Amino acid sequence: MSPIWTILLIVIPLLGALLVAFDREEGAYQSAMRTMLFTLIPGLFMLYQFDYTMGSEYQGAASINWISDLGLKLSIGTDAIALLLIALTVLLGPIVVAASKTAITEDRRKYYAWLLVLQSAMVGVFAARDLMLFYICFEFTLLPMFVLIRCYGSTNRVAASTKFFLYTFTGSMMTLAGLMYVVYFVAQETGIWTLDIAMITSIAPRMPLDHQAWVLFAMLAGFAVKVPLFPVHTWLPLAHTEAPTAGSVILAGVLLKLGTYGLLRFAIPITPAAFIEYAPFIATLSVIGIIYAGLICWVQEDIKKLVAYSSVSHLGFCVLGLAALNVSGLSGSVLYMLSHGLSTGGLFLMIGFMYERYHTRDMRQVGGLASKMPVWSFFMVFFAMASVGLPGLNGFPSEVLCLIAAFQSDAAWTAAHEAGAWGTTLGPWFAVFAGTGMVIAAMYLLYMVGKICFGAYREPEGHHAHEVLPTDLSRREIWTLIPLAVGCLVFGLRPVYLLDAVSDPINDTVIAAYENQHHELHIETNEEHAMTEHSTSEQHP
Repeated sequence: MSPIWTILLIVIPLLGALLVAFDREEGAYQSAMRTMLFTLIPGLFMLYQFDYTMGSEYQGAASINWISDLGLKLSIGTDAIALLLIALTVLLGPIVVAASKTAITEDRRKYYAWLLVLQSAMVGVFAARDLMLFYICFEFTLLPMFVLIRCYGSTNRVAASTKFFLYTFTGSMMTLAGLMYVVYFVAQETGIWTLDIAMITSIAPRMPLDHQAWVLFAMLAGFAVKVPLFPVHTWLPLAHTEAPTAGSVILAGVLLKLGTYGLLRFAIPITPAAFIEYAPFIATLSVIGIIYAGLICWVQEDIKKLVAYSSVSHLGFCVLGLAALNVSGLSGSVLYMLSHGLSTGGLFLMIGFMYERYHTRDMRQVGGLASKMPVWSFFMVFFAMASVGLPGLNGFPSEVLCLIAAFQSDAAWTAAHEAGAWGTTLGPWFAVFAGTGMVIAAMYLLYMVGKICFGAYREPEGHHAHEVLPTDLSRREIWTLIPLAVGCLVFGLRPVYLLDAVSDPINDTVIAAYENQHHELHIETNEEHAMTEHSTSEQHP
């Protein structure tokens, strides 16, 4: 696969942002839409040219030296996992622009320019093959989203954007400190200063367990906030509620996945022994988040806040699959990253379309919309069922794989113990408690659908028809939903397409984690043996 396609996916939105910034206010939407549609071309070429039989090898690799003496360079490359997440990002680009056409009526140039910059940064995170480019793009996603929430959000947007910035920036600084220590350790081991991710992940597991533990928790400080994992999740409901529709879709669809992607790409390969040791702790936080956020959803009257809290619950399944650290768990986690972006992104679009017409998200003020908006209600029920995990839709295989992984993780742990490794099994109880989250999710989502779509028609006092939009969905709005709905069906009916694509990198990640953990144990055992012999020789000269 040629690296030119990845480079174009990063460069085209940046060039489009410059074009939009200097365009006429009336032409900002058209320029942004043309740019996003143009990015579909290299995205499709990447999917077509990618060789899925090459295992976990990175394809389309390219590198530019920056400061050679410090080992600083900008490197890109994609494996199947990164490719699919890039494809999701590219798919959502024109969808969020189309959804913003009537929602954003003021200062459009700034809005669409920052949206395009955000698109470029997100692709850069998944395509990065060195820590410099990864961290630059990872951190730079913060600024465009901050602007979108603060300038185009709802009434409490200042507090939401401030909280979002403080949480994510503080966590990212801790992650940077942990990664810089890893770079220092690799330099001490090899004599070479490098930020190459492949070299770092091959050398870093030699760190002692206590060092790995500190690095793991430093990475968790940044990645867990992005997920977000309980108890550092409190910024997300407020940010989702106050963000414009496009901001909520991007948050749910891509930005939250930067946290789970970081855990998969860095936490497991760099600190395998510590991750295995503390996996029960991480899994416990995931299960608490699944149940706790689900119970909070029960009492929500704001439909957007309800879906926001549901994301905390759903991403808990994703992290639970990672904590199980077996093939089923990592496969389910990757599938969940993609599935959640489709179904929850669809729900936020539906809420945005409703809000444009009724100017409220309160379930006590609006309801029974099936009589007035049958097409809207059809899609609302569809995406809610996908989010619930209805068999045949995308949420079902990903949730089931994560639960099976937690239930069966004791087999992997037993094999690890036989090989001389340590760790505490997750086991059936983690799956049982997490499974209650599926029941809770079914209750609050079905309650929401029943109250909003069915029953007697309710509308806010003083409501009048929208000046531009029809009563039901327009053709533009329907076309933004169709790709997401088709994706939910395909991933639900034939998840094997995705599972086969990511099987090789996932298998290699699991195997490397246990082998490196065993290597770490072997080093510590030899050191203890040497210290014992030295002590014995001193006592018996």
